[in-house]
Amino acid sequence: MHIGKVELKNNLLLAPLAGYTDVGFRRLCLHYGAALAFTEMVSAKGLCYGSEASLRLLAVSDGESPSAAQIFGGEPEFIYKACRLPCLEKFDIIDINMGCPVPKIVKNGEGSFLLKDNDLITEITQAAVEGANGRPVTVKIRLGFDDGDFSAVENALAARKGGASMVTVHARTRSQMYAGQADWGKVKAVKQALDIPVAVNGDITDAASMKKALALSGADAVMIGRGALGRPYIFSELMDKPFVFDVKTAILQHIEDLRKIMSDRTVANNIKKHICFYARNSASSRNVRLDVNAASDLSGIFAVIDRYF
Repeated sequence: MHIGKVELKNNLLLAPLAGYTDVGFRRLCLHYGAALAFTEMVSAKGLCYGSEASLRLLAVSDGESPSAAQIFGGEPEFIYKACRLPCLEKFDIIDINMGCPVPKIVKNGEGSFLLKDNDLITEITQAAVEGANGRPVTVKIRLGFDDGDFSAVENALAARKGGASMVTVHARTRSQMYAGQADWGKVKAVKQALDIPVAVNGDITDAASMKKALALSGADAVMIGRGALGRPYIFSELMDKPFVFDVKTAILQHIEDLRKIMSDRTVANNIKKHICFYARNSASSRNVRLDVNAASDLSGIFAVIDRYF
């Protein structure tokens, strides 16, 4: 499939997950077959002000191509300025988050808040397109804001009016957060309304759920989020391709990638949640969780890895 002028090798995408889709995890997912892996969402305003924390989220690994960065903000001028910054030049695709349900983001007029204002959706998308200088801009939305809302078609059309090259729909409302069941069938109306690719997101965790999501939504692509945590090989499973996955090797590679951009103390804190997911289905998962969270530094993390993996 194509997103604007960018050609993808398949229709399997890794969702942007705050705190999780760091450079190390993206590398693993791409290795196991994801066609595109989005960065964690990054504040456009933070980038414009030179925030080191924001810039760190934009690290890429060798060979991460095509690449995609997700930014968020509620002010078109900052979206435009961010897309013009050198730190975003290395990305082939710029995605705008219009679906984050976190209260502090919504209260700031960002993320899911934008689902209430189609004119602003168009303005922000257009600002990104103008700033991206020919690179495709994509938009991630939800079904609507409150329970019972279904604004996704109008929201998606507003993004398309602004020049979006793809729309991803998380098949829940903002009020649902991440609870309940994703309603893939409602995404079909979005697909029927647009002349650009549509990706469906939410509760896709295996081949059966992927096939059902695609059938009900008519979407062109699937975006995998929480289903990939601890399972970067899910993309090979979805394509029914053979693979070899050694969890210890994966964790050590993940840590090595993070050490290139973070202090060892920060790496230790960031890798803990990933290790808990890697051990989630093992018999020692509870002990891993207790021991890794008790580790105070990276040497302690390595001791846990050697003990259990």
